[in-house]
Amino acid sequence: MKTLKAVLIGAGNRGTTYTDKMIHFPEKFQVVAVAEPIVSRREDIKKKHNISDDMCFNDWRDLLAKGKIADIAIIATMDRDHFEPAMAAIDLKYDLLLEKPVCPEPEECVKIAQNAAKNGSKVIVCHVLRYTQMFNTIKDILDSGKIGRIMSINHEECVGNVHQSHSFVRGNWGNSDKSSCMLLQKSCHDIDILQWLLDRKCKKIQSFGTLSYFTRENAPEGAPEYCIEGCPKADECYYNAVKIYYDDKENDWFRTTCTREAEPTDEMVEKALRTTQYGKCVYKCDNNVVDHQTVNMLFEDDITVTFTMNAFNKGGRFLHIMGSKGELRAAVDGDSPIEIYDFGTKETSVIEIKAKDGIEGGHGGGDVGIIGALYDCVTGAYNGKSLSGIDISCNNHLIVFAAEESRKTNTVVDFEEYKKMFAL
Repeated sequence: MKTLKAVLIGAGNRGTTYTDKMIHFPEKFQVVAVAEPIVSRREDIKKKHNISDDMCFNDWRDLLAKGKIADIAIIATMDRDHFEPAMAAIDLKYDLLLEKPVCPEPEECVKIAQNAAKNGSKVIVCHVLRYTQMFNTIKDILDSGKIGRIMSINHEECVGNVHQSHSFVRGNWGNSDKSSCMLLQKSCHDIDILQWLLDRKCKKIQSFGTLSYFTRENAPEGAPEYCIEGCPKADECYYNAVKIYYDDKENDWFRTTCTREAEPTDEMVEKALRTTQYGKCVYKCDNNVVDHQTVNMLFEDDITVTFTMNAFNKGGRFLHIMGSKGELRAAVDGDSPIEIYDFGTKETSVIEIKAKDGIEGGHGGGDVGIIGALYDCVTGAYNGKSLSGIDISCNNHLIVFAAEESRKTNTVVDFEEYKKMFAL
């Protein structure tokens, strides 16, 4: 068995997640270099993978200046920092594991796809939901014809109110000028999954959505700029930063993110709450992305699809697929079963899906699933149905960009005409 060497560019949450999974497969992967400007994150990767000092870099440019020293480059930087290292790595003929979204601009997405084709590089975009047991089971059901001809799909992404406040108000993806639009960052997963399940071309797109709640007009009277300064509504506020980041000692994701440290102390968290946006009143941040949005899509064979992304809920994904022979319902996060109602028997059957934990945890097993597919893809052994090339990923990203065009211009977008602007 060949051991693939990998380099990591960007050692934040997602980059660390993927390389952590690789540790469990030492016969398949060896992480040999890391580029990460934050010292504690870089040191964390160095220790976990026994990387030598001369293979640890502050800047990805210094890493890639070494030439092609591995088989795979994992690119997990911030959205607007994907394009340059991806293009440079492809020029060196690396195969890529590229965190979603590909890029925040459609032109950059297409250029990466074109460069990959030119250099013969395989680029796997981290649409990890494709690799879950839940979605693979649903795909098998649809392909089998069990519910007949698909007529309509309703799909909800319930972001969760606190997750919204953490990632898309206070956090790295709250401002599209610094990252990408909400639909691309959070829901390109979902648009990609819908196209994959249907295996049809999207024809028309219409979208509505706004930022309506997480705004200064909705701040409580007397609320300070920072929660830690003392807010008259602190005890009843769902988004009190002191409660979320400081008092909750168990939420490593929130604490490491707000401090940008691998092993944060209370002192580090308190400093973040006084000096960064993670400590600000949730109604007084620089966020501009929508907090709720709906996308209507028409696919080939007259299939209508409605996708809704919304912050005001507990969280989770919910799917309802309606066919000519029956319907399918699923809560696609966690261990809820798939339910199928058959028009002929008038009975509901249940398919159990077991929740993943341990190494198989993370996006319902999708994180470890994509690592397995990555190995098989690069070694030429892949024979599943989840994997997609960069051309398909870019096409499905363009559906998102078209939805944003519709939302901003209040128009219905003809998708085939829209794609012509980008020569994909």
